[in-house]
Amino acid sequence: MKKTLKKILLYGVSTFLLLMIVLAIHIYYVYRPAPDASTKVMARIDIKQKITRNDANRITSWMSHQKGIDHVMVNPQTSIVVFTFFPVKTTGDQITRDFKANFPFKAERFIPGGKQLMNSCPVASTSYAYKAYKLILQII
Repeated sequence: MKKTLKKILLYGVSTFLLLMIVLAIHIYYVYRPAPDASTKVMARIDIKQKITRNDANRITSWMSHQKGIDHVMVNPQTSIVVFTFFPVKTTGDQITRDFKANFPFKAERFIPGGKQLMNSCPVASTSYAYKAYKLILQII
C-alpha cells in the first residue's frame, strides 16, 4: 500500500512538473512571435519644427510610396508622423534615415522609454500570461 501511494505521488508530481514546463515553453514562444509577411509594426517620427498642411501632404505622399510602408498619418498641428510598416521589408530606423535624407526637417524617431512602455498597455501588464512570461524570463 505504501509503495503504491509513493508511485502514485511520484507519477503525479512528475506529470505536474512536465506539464508546467510545457506551459512555460508555450508561454515563452507565444510572447516572442517571429515577424512574418503579415506582421505590421507602428512607428512615429517627431518633426522638431512646424510644418504646413502642404508639407504634411508631401510627407504622406512620399512615405506611402516607400518600400514596406503600409499606412501613413501626418498631423501638421503636432508635427508628428505615425506610420505602419512590414518589418520583414524595412525597419523604422531605415525609414527615419530615408525621411531625413529626403526632407529638410529636423526629425527623430520617437522611441518610448521604459516608464512609457509600462503605461502603454494596461491589459498586458496585469494579465496572468504576461506575469508568467516575466517569471519565466527571470528563471531563464
